Amino acid sequence: MAGPSGSGKTTLARRLGTELDLPVTELDGLFHGPNWTPRPEFEAEARALADSRRWVTEFQYELARPVLLARCHLLVVLLLPRRVVMTRVVRRTVRRRITRETLWNGNTETSLWHAAVGPDGIIRWAWQTHADTAHRLAEIGRARPELPVVVLPTPAAVQRWLSGPVRAAAMSARGRDHR
Repeated sequence: MAGPSGSGKTTLARRLGTELDLPVTELDGLFHGPNWTPRPEFEAEARALADSRRWVTEFQYELARPVLLARCHLLVVLLLPRRVVMTRVVRRTVRRRITRETLWNGNTETSLWHAAVGPDGIIRWAWQTHADTAHRLAEIGRARPELPVVVLPTPAAVQRWLSGPVRAAAMSARGRDHR
């Protein structure tokens, strides 16, 4: 799943994992160590994930993207409007902060002020990097012109894709499993 922070990559990856019986790996869980420090094992774990037979994950982190791109069979890109993405990332960040939800390796959201205006705050990051996914599509096309890419520009398009092609693929796979 490619897309800006807050676009729904992880949620969609989980949904695909459930529908298609694929193991799901959340890259944030591999990347973030205690106190938000990068884990030294991240690159090796991303390579191991890409080398596994079946998987679904988010297409993020500069170290992981080339490895994942070389091994994936389909790339799903969430190119949702900025207003949708920002609403989602703000809502998610506020919820996590208020509930003190434990994230990866014991981390919790930083203060809302830091999330919004801090140099590495997630809300600020989502705003500043929103257009990067669209620009990255051209690079992906040059690197893997044969790779099927599904671009989903609206939440409604995501739902149509899930209820159409994904559901058909899941039903077909379940039919093969019962033979």
